[in-house]
Amino acid sequence: MSNKISHLGVVDSIEGDRVKVRIIQTSACAACKVATHCTASESKVKMVDVFGCDTAKYKAGQEVTVWASREVANRALLLGFGIPLLLLIGVLLMVLRWTGDEGMAALASLGALLPYYIVLWLLRDSIGQRVSFQIDK
Repeated sequence: MSNKISHLGVVDSIEGDRVKVRIIQTSACAACKVATHCTASESKVKMVDVFGCDTAKYKAGQEVTVWASREVANRALLLGFGIPLLLLIGVLLMVLRWTGDEGMAALASLGALLPYYIVLWLLRDSIGQRVSFQIDK
């Protein structure tokens, strides 16, 4: 089993030391011959920023493979979904126990996510250095 998560993409633009890569993420059945007639197939265009690479080697329209290690992917999942879920459930249970009011517990648990995501936004540059993609050589 590979320790990398990779996607094929196309260089969209190059700005300074950043290469913007466009990835078309498709579901498993999107490549099917009848996918245009089926509502189960879907594809999404994602933009990925790759920092700190030799930008002279790339040009717009060039096909590249971007990758991230499983450790980076797990860190991103933890920051984006794991910690918020634990925070949501923890605050919900605490407020429900203290007040007995389900509506207040629900609002408090949702409100607890706001400071968390503000802190994530403030630390985005620091997090971006640890959670980043690279381009295969």
